Amino acid sequence: MDMSIFEIYILAFGYIMALMTLVWIASIFLKNASIVDPFWSIGFVVAGITYYLNTGGFEPRKIIILTLLIIWGLRLAIYLGWRNIGKPEDYRYQQFRNDYGPKRYWWFSFFQVFLLQGVLLWMISIPLLTAMNDTENHSIGIFDYIGIGLWFIGFAFETVGDYQLARFKSDPANKGKLLTQGLWKYTRHPNYFGDAVLWWGFGMFSISVGSYVSILGPLLMSFLIVKVSGVAILERTLKHTKPAYQDYVRRTNAFFPWFPKKEKL
Repeated sequence: MDMSIFEIYILAFGYIMALMTLVWIASIFLKNASIVDPFWSIGFVVAGITYYLNTGGFEPRKIIILTLLIIWGLRLAIYLGWRNIGKPEDYRYQQFRNDYGPKRYWWFSFFQVFLLQGVLLWMISIPLLTAMNDTENHSIGIFDYIGIGLWFIGFAFETVGDYQLARFKSDPANKGKLLTQGLWKYTRHPNYFGDAVLWWGFGMFSISVGSYVSILGPLLMSFLIVKVSGVAILERTLKHTKPAYQDYVRRTNAFFPWFPKKEKL
């Protein structure tokens, strides 16, 4: 018997939480809650595959969405896994561990990190479901093409930004310095900007099938990136740890890329 769109959505939630629970158990043994970071994007891939297998929408659109999702999800997971492997727990989670107490954080982290991230990515994934579930619009339209275009722009910013930063940090001569070249010359957070734009691309697919409420997904993603877990946290940290960051802030946009501001004489 075919499942309703609500049942498919709930099924994806179950798979996401199963994944997050397994990662949480691993984090207990490793005493490292930051292993959740690479699995953030894997959770979206799990949701996307669930939606793909259980919906009866227009197959070409479904294939495009799932392909783009898997490329993004695996690329980000591999990059974050490579970046974090062999390193101690991220400072954010270390601070949480100290704040809530090391002896109880093993169970508290399930709710504060793993359950929370699972719920958030499940909510953000809604445009993937609505776009794949379309059974009436059997054609690729203008909003699909806009979605593909936004995805490529976002993916380029995220991937190139991550590559430039990794290459910069790999040079011991740059220790303590700021990366202000490449994409980082035009925005202080090209990777976060790219991630947000990419998800607006997925939102365009949902608009293409007439599901405007699904825009809440990319809206939530953008809010989290700018105001909660991405730009906001990093800005607070860098302003205290990098003396030259204030000058960088005065010259360079925080999020949307633009030409650097000229220094006042």
